[in-house]
Amino acid sequence: MAEILIVYYSRGGSVARLARHIARGVESVQGMQARLRSVPAVTTGLETRAAPVPEQGAPYVQREDLAECAGLVLGSPTRFGNMAAAVKHFLDGTGAEWASGTLAGKPAAVFTSTASLHGGQESTLLSMMLPLLHHGMLLVGIPYTEAALSSTRTGGTPYGASHVAGERDDPTPSEEEAALARALGRRVATIALRLAGP
Repeated sequence: MAEILIVYYSRGGSVARLARHIARGVESVQGMQARLRSVPAVTTGLETRAAPVPEQGAPYVQREDLAECAGLVLGSPTRFGNMAAAVKHFLDGTGAEWASGTLAGKPAAVFTSTASLHGGQESTLLSMMLPLLHHGMLLVGIPYTEAALSSTRTGGTPYGASHVAGERDDPTPSEEEAALARALGRRVATIALRLAGP
């Protein structure tokens, strides 16, 4: 069974919940499975290392996850309109995969969460796309044929799935946000199957 790799960094739980909705979308496509992985936090103390296995949540992503996946969905909370340092650190470490073309030709998508509606969702999604383009990945968005994209009053963009946590930092996606996250997972899985051929 082919797998779509969903890699994310989440502190408050919002991005992790979106990742699970994306995984449901992936697994709604026959013959496809989701592989959830996280990235460790980055600290200023260079001698401080993350535990080899996180205490909770998805395991940390490994190089073999990138080689084995049929597609990649990358998620990060917004940090001043950009991806979190942990996600950038992870991407910065994929030089060997870039040089060997490990991800070239595979579908990719992105997702995020912010505290406010205008907290930089779209710029964060776009910032995560740039390294994926350098890897030669085929970017997948959410088309307006998804009805929830026109009705959402919170998160959800054509650039990728998103969530507005609000001032209370509510990690639970709205119905539209969840539907759009599932749609994104379904689209990446469907396109990966098409690219694999008969």
